[in-house]
Amino acid sequence: MIDKFTIFLPHLLMALMVWRLLRRDDLDSDPAIVAANKAAEVPKRARRRAPNP
Repeated sequence: MIDKFTIFLPHLLMALMVWRLLRRDDLDSDPAIVAANKAAEVPKRARRRAPNP
């Protein structure tokens, strides 16, 4: 019984850790990449509007 418990408990804790890590929202975005993309953007020129008659 003790042998099964010593194998089951660490695997259960590792599965719980992986499950919690995969559910985090901040894993999908990297702040360094977002900042680099913003710095590389070319500003768009404003479009001229046609004068109203």
